[in-house]
Amino acid sequence: MRIRWYGQSAFLLEGPPRVFIDPFGPMPGLAARGRRFDYPPIAGVEADLLLVTHEHRDHNAVDAVGGAPRLIRSLAGSWADTPAGEVVGVASEHDPEAGTLRGHNVMFRFALGGLRVAHLGDLGQAAMRPEQVRALGAIDVLFVPIGGAGLTIDGEAAAEAVRFLGPRLVVPMHFRTPLVDFLDPPGAFLDALGARTASVGASEAGADAHLGTPDDPVVLLLRPPGA
Repeated sequence: MRIRWYGQSAFLLEGPPRVFIDPFGPMPGLAARGRRFDYPPIAGVEADLLLVTHEHRDHNAVDAVGGAPRLIRSLAGSWADTPAGEVVGVASEHDPEAGTLRGHNVMFRFALGGLRVAHLGDLGQAAMRPEQVRALGAIDVLFVPIGGAGLTIDGEAAAEAVRFLGPRLVVPMHFRTPLVDFLDPPGAFLDALGARTASVGASEAGADAHLGTPDDPVVLLLRPPGA
């Protein structure tokens, strides 16, 4: 499975099939508030399956992805007939106040290229609940938000989520980079988890080459596109 990061929480995963998760669109409102969001626009990409974890503009710009993909948008449930086979969406909250501040969030689980994948979207609740951990099941590759700043879980909570789920490979997302200035940098997460880190110096990489074990996972730190 090949992973390409477009910035924030947007990824193209190529098995085949091609799965795109959380595409972002233009964010002029952030600039008006003095915040920087300068990732290059998502363009020229096609997918077979498109997943949206929640309805914020930095996650739901479905028109940015071509190829007439099957779309599962901000819904919890189970779908057996997608181009990637079974997809499970697990309900969660975007904030620690039962979703009353920032709304709901869906964590998606599916398999691709023989690997079990989970993308946690903008998980913001204080801790993973046992029923959510059971619903996600065994995970090989975990995409986890780490940037905190009141928008998602922070580095320490993200490290705890990793320990709960026991993936072999961890891909941090939704954190401060040279192109985004309103989130926390990855250092607190890396320190809290204390796992091996592979900094590949590119915005894409093959997952299979970096797999660890559930007891000794590897953190794949991708370079922000355009940085």
